[in-house]
Amino acid sequence: MDFNGSGGGNELHNNQFYPSEESKPLLGEMSAQQPPPEGNNNHKAGPCFKRSLLHSSSGMRYKLLQEGDIQVCVVKHPRTFLSKLLTSKFLRRWEPHHLTLTDSSLMSATPTGYMEAPLSYSTIEDLQLLSWDNAPKYCVQLSFPGGTVLLQAANSYLRDQWFHSIQWKAGVCNLGYLTHLQKKIYKYRKVLNNPSRWEVVLKEIRALVDMALTSPLQDESIHQAPLHIISTLLAENTNLSAQDHENIIVAIAPLLENNHPPPDLCEFFCKHCRERPRSMVVIEVFTPVVQRILKHNMDFGKCPRLRLFTQEYILALNELNAGMEVVKKFIQSMHGPTGQCPHPRVLPNLVAVCLAAIYSCYEEFINSRDNSPSLKEIRNGCQQQSERKPPMPLRLLRPEPPTPPPTTTLSPAPALPLSPPPSIVNSSEILVELERNNNTTNTLRKTPAAGDSEPNLIDCLLVSPALNALSIQLPAHADRVLGCFALILKMLSDYDDWRPALASLLQPIPFPKEALAHGKFTKELKYVIQKFAEDPRQEVHSCLLSVRSGKDGWFQLYSPGGVACDDDGELFASMVHILMGSCYKTKKFLLSLAENKLGPCMLLALRGNQTMVEILCLMLEYNIIENKDTQLQIISTLESTQVGLRMYEQLCDRQRELKELQRKGGPTRLTLPSKSTDADLARLLSSGSFGNLENLSLAFTNVTSACAEQLIKLPSLKQLNLWSTQFGDAGLRLLSEHLACLQVLNLCETPVTDAGLLSLSSMKSLCSLNMNSTKLTADTYEDLKAKLPNLKEVDVRYTEAW
Repeated sequence: MDFNGSGGGNELHNNQFYPSEESKPLLGEMSAQQPPPEGNNNHKAGPCFKRSLLHSSSGMRYKLLQEGDIQVCVVKHPRTFLSKLLTSKFLRRWEPHHLTLTDSSLMSATPTGYMEAPLSYSTIEDLQLLSWDNAPKYCVQLSFPGGTVLLQAANSYLRDQWFHSIQWKAGVCNLGYLTHLQKKIYKYRKVLNNPSRWEVVLKEIRALVDMALTSPLQDESIHQAPLHIISTLLAENTNLSAQDHENIIVAIAPLLENNHPPPDLCEFFCKHCRERPRSMVVIEVFTPVVQRILKHNMDFGKCPRLRLFTQEYILALNELNAGMEVVKKFIQSMHGPTGQCPHPRVLPNLVAVCLAAIYSCYEEFINSRDNSPSLKEIRNGCQQQSERKPPMPLRLLRPEPPTPPPTTTLSPAPALPLSPPPSIVNSSEILVELERNNNTTNTLRKTPAAGDSEPNLIDCLLVSPALNALSIQLPAHADRVLGCFALILKMLSDYDDWRPALASLLQPIPFPKEALAHGKFTKELKYVIQKFAEDPRQEVHSCLLSVRSGKDGWFQLYSPGGVACDDDGELFASMVHILMGSCYKTKKFLLSLAENKLGPCMLLALRGNQTMVEILCLMLEYNIIENKDTQLQIISTLESTQVGLRMYEQLCDRQRELKELQRKGGPTRLTLPSKSTDADLARLLSSGSFGNLENLSLAFTNVTSACAEQLIKLPSLKQLNLWSTQFGDAGLRLLSEHLACLQVLNLCETPVTDAGLLSLSSMKSLCSLNMNSTKLTADTYEDLKAKLPNLKEVDVRYTEAW
C-alpha cells in the first residue's frame, strides 16, 4: 500500500474529481460551444482555463488550514454591457483579507468590502482552480448564486492548500455539495449500513482506507472519518463471524498506524482480545497500535477505552503459550535497548493501566463497601440506587479457609467455635477476625463507623501487631488479572531509569484498601518495595515514607505490625538502613521510630540486626528516650548480643569523650588550615576540651556534611564559617536540630539547596546568614525571613533571590 498517494491508478480518480479544462468555464464566461443554462444571461468575460491538481502524481501533502491571509475579489454576474466591462479582469479590484475557515462559513477578521458578510459553505455551488495565460495568478474560484468569489494566493502551494481546505470544510458542512472524499464516504455509509454480501463490504472498507491514506490533506479528521464509519458498522452488526472481525481489523490496520482508534472501535478490539486472545491479529495488528498509545497518550481520563484496550491486549498476551515471557518482551520493547527509555509517557501510561486493572479486581468489594455504581453499571447507564444490586459484604478469608458452619446471630459475648466463619466487612460496621501468635484465643472486634465517615479497613487490620496476613478470595479471572499486572509492576521496577518515577507514582499508595488487605497482592508488591529500599538514590528510597504527615506510607505498611509485613521485619530493617544512610539520620526520624516502632526495633536488635542496634544506640546518644525504664530496657537489649554489646561500649566511650570535649575550657576561637578534612577536624576535637569554643572557621577546607557529627558536640558554638566547603543539605539538617544557639552562619559558595536551607527555619537565634552563590530560590528566602525573627544580616548575592 502506498502511503504517499503516488499510485498510477489515481489518474482516473483525479479526472473524475476535477473537471477537465474544457468542461466548465469560469462563472459567467460561457464558451460558444456551451450556451448558458436557462435563465442565466452570463457572457464570456475573458480567456481563462482551469487546472486540476493531480495531487496523487505529485505526492504533495497539505495541512488543513484554519485561517490565513489572502487577496479577495468578488465578480457579480454581468447584466449589461457596462457591468460586463466593469467586471473584466483588467478592472477588477482586489482586497486583502485575513480569512477564517469556521465550521459553517468563510469569514473575514475585518468584515468590510467584499467580505462584509460571511460566505456560508451551503451557498457554494462549485469550487475550482484558476490560472490565466497572460497574467499568472494563483486563484481559487468559489461559485455561488449571482456571482463568483476569487481567492488569490501568493504561490501555487498556498492556492492548493486553500482549495483542499475549503473543499473539505464545505463538504463536511454542506451535503448538497460533497467533495470527492465526502462523496465516497457518503457512498460507503450507504453500502456499509446495508451489508448484503460481506465480501463486497470488505472490498469497500479497503477502498475507503485507501482513499483516506491517499488524501492530500494531512489532518486527524481525514483519517478519523473512516474509522468512525467502520466502528458504527461493527456496533450495528453484532452477528459477524470471528473471521469477518479479523478481516476488518486487518483492512483498517494502515489507518491505525498514526491514529488512535475511536472509543467504539476500542470496545470492539477489547472484545476481540477477550474472545480470541491467541489470534495472530493481536500480535501483528494490535501491537503497533498499543505501542503508539503508550508512547503518545497524554491522558487516559479523556479516553478511558484506550486504557481498557491496552489492558485487554496485555491480558491477551498473557494467554499465549509463553505467558508472562511474552509480556516481558513487550515491556522490553517499550523501554528500548538502551539504558534510558526515549519515550517519557510510556511509564506513566503503563502504571495507569496496571492501577486500573488492579482496581478492577476488587471492584465488586469496593462497590459493596461504599455502595457506589460499578464501572460496568456506569457504562450501561445504571445510575439509580434502585437499579443496583444490594451491597455485597467484603469477605476476608484465611489462605486456607475452613468450611464455614451455618450462620449464627452475634450476641454481646459470643462463644467462638474452633473453626470460626469468615469475617465480614460491610459499609455500616467492620467485623475483623484476629488470630494471635499463640493460636489459643480468637477475638472478634467490632468497630462501628463514626457518623457518616467511611470505615478505615487499614486501621482495623492494624489493631493488633500480631495480626497474621488476611486474604481476600477473588474469582479465578480476577486472580489471573491481579497476578499479571502485579508482575508488570515488578518488571517496571527492574529498570534503573524508570525506578525514580515509579517510586514517585506509587508513593501515595494508589491501591484500594482491599488490595492492601490481600496477602497475595502485598507479597507480589514486596519485590517492588524491596527494589526501592535497595536503591541508593535519595529520590527513590525517600518515596518509602508517607507523602504527607498523618498518612501511612510503604514504610509503615511493611513494618512489623503493618498490614503487609510477613517477614518478621526484614524488609523494614532494609528500609531503615537505607533511610539512615541518607539524609534521614535526624532527631525527627528517630523520634517517629521511638514513638511508633520501638518494639519492633528492639525485637530485631535482640535478634542481632546491626541496623536496629545502631538505631537504639543513636536513640540513647541523642536522648530520644526520656523514660528511664525504657532506657534500661534498651541497654539490656543491646547487651544481650555481641554486636549490640560492642556498639554500646563504643557509645559509652563516645559519651566519655563528649563530656571531656564539653568540659569548660579551651579556646573561644578556632580556625582550621585550608585543605583540612573531616578526619582532621575529628582528630582535633578529640585532643582536648572545647567547652568554651564559640567561633569556628572551616572556610576553604575540604570538610563535608559528615563533619556535622562533630560540630553538634560543641554546646557553646555561636559562629560557624563554612565558606567554600562541600558542606551540604544533610549536614544542615543535623545542625538545625542540635545547634539551636547558633547566631552566625556562613554558607557562601557551598552546594546547599532549598531542601537543606528550609531546615534553618528552626534556628531562631540566627541573626546573620550568608547564602551568597548558593542554589537559594526566592520562595525559600521569603520563607526564611518570615520564620527567623532575629535575622538582621543576610547575603543572597548571586542567587535567584538576589
